[in-house]
Amino acid sequence: MTVATDEIYEKYLQKAITEINALGDEVAQAAAGTRVPVVGSGHPLADVFLLKYLPRAAELQEGVAFYGRAGNALLKSLQRLRVDPMAVYGTNCLKFADGDEEESRPFLLRELHIVQPKLVVVMGEQALAFLNSVAFPLAREVAPTEGELQKFTPTIDALFTPDIDDSLDEQPEKTRFWNAFKLLGEWWASLPPY
Repeated sequence: MTVATDEIYEKYLQKAITEINALGDEVAQAAAGTRVPVVGSGHPLADVFLLKYLPRAAELQEGVAFYGRAGNALLKSLQRLRVDPMAVYGTNCLKFADGDEEESRPFLLRELHIVQPKLVVVMGEQALAFLNSVAFPLAREVAPTEGELQKFTPTIDALFTPDIDDSLDEQPEKTRFWNAFKLLGEWWASLPPY
């Protein structure tokens, strides 16, 4: 008896949902009631994994990564590139405004293992340094080369862009971000259909 591909995918999806929820609970416990945790958001088996360094005010208020201006700008950019926003997961390296890197590395490592993306979009030099410091299996160091696909692991590509939060106000910074980020559209278009 063969199991339908959809049934296998559903089992992986249920497992990922359970693991992401458990991770969210652990981040909340690490907050110890004194800090506001900011958890990742999006599809738990996303093809695209958006990563920025730290949560901003709107994210801290809602407790969700990419909430607010950065999230709205990214949603418009994804639509413009014809990338399905339902195939995207976004998170911060640091899970608290006052979080430290040592505390946060295991959380990001688990998020990457759970989501198993095909592409990590690393936003900004701090996020890049953080990602490069995480001991992800078979990972290569990602270079700070904007708008160029790189191999992060044998199965995960990486795309480095400027920090989205620092790119929202000045036109030259918006243009710089867009010029690096737009490669995502070409990458997405080249994926084989499901």
